[in-house]
Amino acid sequence: MNDIYHYPPDLFDLVVQTIPLLNRSKKAVLTFFNGAGVEVTLYKDVAAELESNPDSISKYEICRIILERINQNSDKYLRQRREILKRITEFEAFSTCWESDQLKAKGLVSEIQKVINVKDSFTRMKQERDNEQKIRQEEHRKKIQEIQKRKERVERIKKNLFSLFNETNPQKRGKSLESVLNGYFKVYEILVKEDFKRLGEPGEGIIEQLDGIVEVDNQIFLVEMKWKKDSIGSDDIFSHLGRIYHRANAHGIFISASGYSPSGVTAAKEALIKNALLVMFDLEEFVKVIDGEIDFKNYLRDKIKTAIIEKEPYKRMI
Repeated sequence: MNDIYHYPPDLFDLVVQTIPLLNRSKKAVLTFFNGAGVEVTLYKDVAAELESNPDSISKYEICRIILERINQNSDKYLRQRREILKRITEFEAFSTCWESDQLKAKGLVSEIQKVINVKDSFTRMKQERDNEQKIRQEEHRKKIQEIQKRKERVERIKKNLFSLFNETNPQKRGKSLESVLNGYFKVYEILVKEDFKRLGEPGEGIIEQLDGIVEVDNQIFLVEMKWKKDSIGSDDIFSHLGRIYHRANAHGIFISASGYSPSGVTAAKEALIKNALLVMFDLEEFVKVIDGEIDFKNYLRDKIKTAIIEKEPYKRMI
């Protein structure tokens, strides 16, 4: 036997003899194969012959033709061959067979049960099934491992974020905030770029700088982070809106450690009228999201909906 996945000749003949006994009619035989996952296209000609001339083909011929076809391809029809054996060996409703076939059917099913327990073909099939199960278990293990790694990364981010509240150097603190939050965006696989700089003509140097760029649901958001002593007013909001206005289909996220003044919130609301979307966070809100292990991507989606529908760019969802 060149291919270990094929039914060996003795098992093949037993299956050919058994299936017709387990199914009263020729159409029931086709239904049996269909139920085992054998695609209709594989026996379309047999079904047509049966429909046009029922007496021209027997149940045994139907079985032999279909089994020969699925026994020719070791990979494509392996699952179907397994399922056919499974359905035969687990068959118990012998009362549904023709009365004259019941004892013979029981004997053949019993014989097949014995054969597949000792034949190498069935052993290899079992090994393949076990291998598939191992693959699924490995995939599950990797998934659990990824969840654990992600949790550990969030814990490090949380620790680094909390440590910033003890930093007295404003510049160092602001730069560290960018790094921490961009790391958080990476966890949720939405970070496109961090600390993005756009250079001008030779000699001009940096003409524009962004703290980060994220993408959610195919939408680009330019991120600005500020850790100031005073609340963020309209000047800072307008500055960030300018970057948004100069990019087609871009939106904005503003993260402030000191909250927002009424003029800052008004500026963001007025921008919405001009179809410029700016979603506003304060750092305390971020801390609660991270500390509560809330799915940030979904949280951001809720913030975006609120900004668009309720015209509220600065509204806490937690």
